[in-house]
Amino acid sequence: MKAVQTRWWWIRHAPVPDGGRIYGQSDLDCDCTDAEIFATLARELPRDAVWVTSNLARTRQTAAAILAAADGRHDAVEPFAIPDLAEQHLGEWQGMERKPFYALRKVGTHTLWFGPADERPPGGESFVDLYDRVRPVIERLTVEHRGRDIVAVTHGGTIKVALAVALGLDPQAALSFLVENCSITKLDYLHPEGAPGLWRVAAVNHRPWSRATSLDAVGNPLVVDKA
Repeated sequence: MKAVQTRWWWIRHAPVPDGGRIYGQSDLDCDCTDAEIFATLARELPRDAVWVTSNLARTRQTAAAILAAADGRHDAVEPFAIPDLAEQHLGEWQGMERKPFYALRKVGTHTLWFGPADERPPGGESFVDLYDRVRPVIERLTVEHRGRDIVAVTHGGTIKVALAVALGLDPQAALSFLVENCSITKLDYLHPEGAPGLWRVAAVNHRPWSRATSLDAVGNPLVVDKA
């Protein structure tokens, strides 16, 4: 018997001109000037979807840029903001220059983030805290919008939590995923009749406007995300 599907289309916000500084939950604007990216995203995304963002400006600006490029495809869409979908609050690390921060703390392939998943920066929250904040929202919206498409324009950390939920991963393991700006991560929740629901991962870090691989300027894979 065919299962009802609730389809999540996660999109990370557009790039943030951050001056080389860690921003976390700092409410910075993003760069939405690349029209091709937003037009391509608008074509990829389903009609008649529920749209959500976090409360931070960069997600609302990205959603607005996609909708503006849709040429009528997503008329009457009104994204609603959910504060619990915001990026990890990095406390006193926010505003610090990223390069010396990484060098001082020797951040690299052993963490793939700003620190281990259970480390809570002074005045902030850990990635585990982020997981505990975001997971209930995913579970609630999956029930409330059963059988619908949900477009969620959020953040790299938030999307890694969604992948952890879908795959049953330890939060630390979820930090291994690369989630680039404006990429699509598609996760489907199946509701089979008379059986427990289950997640299916359809795409991770899908960049429909580009065939380029995710490499830095010298051809090495990127290892630490920005936030």
